[in-house]
Amino acid sequence: MQRPSRSAALAEHLLGLIADQVPGEQHLIALGPLAPHFAGSVWRSQVPVAVERALIAVEQADVLVVATPVFRGAYTGLFKHFFDFIDQDALIDKPVLLAATGGSDRHALVIDHQLRPLFSFFQARALPLGVYATDKDFVDHRPRDEALLERAALAVRRALPLIDLTRPVTPPQAEDMAVA
Repeated sequence: MQRPSRSAALAEHLLGLIADQVPGEQHLIALGPLAPHFAGSVWRSQVPVAVERALIAVEQADVLVVATPVFRGAYTGLFKHFFDFIDQDALIDKPVLLAATGGSDRHALVIDHQLRPLFSFFQARALPLGVYATDKDFVDHRPRDEALLERAALAVRRALPLIDLTRPVTPPQAEDMAVA
């Protein structure tokens, strides 16, 4: 895992764009620091309290921004292992903005060929436009490429009607969440 994480920086950027339009709290769950606490767990009952809190936060969020680095043409094993602990029915109809980072444009289809099927299993509402970024799109560990920033803004703009459809009418109890 690269530090600072480009995937986390991209997730934070997308969360910020959503926060500008949708009220509520946003939190980033970085999987790297949690890894030593759940990497050896097979069952959810084996994870420590900190990991359980992160899992509950994801399950109760109103909208998710998920971002992963590409590793060998797919999302990372750590990313998948975390989502293996998520309750199968917890993400039904939950809006999910998909994002990924990789070393080159060759892996841009990871969003459609890897992430969409994963969140389809959960019956989540994978939002129509994903955001993929490469190393060259970052300056000082922040998204800076103009085309990337425009795509991120477009992805959020196109997601807002779907997010609004699924948000509770009463003040939200859950928070927006990003997982990277």
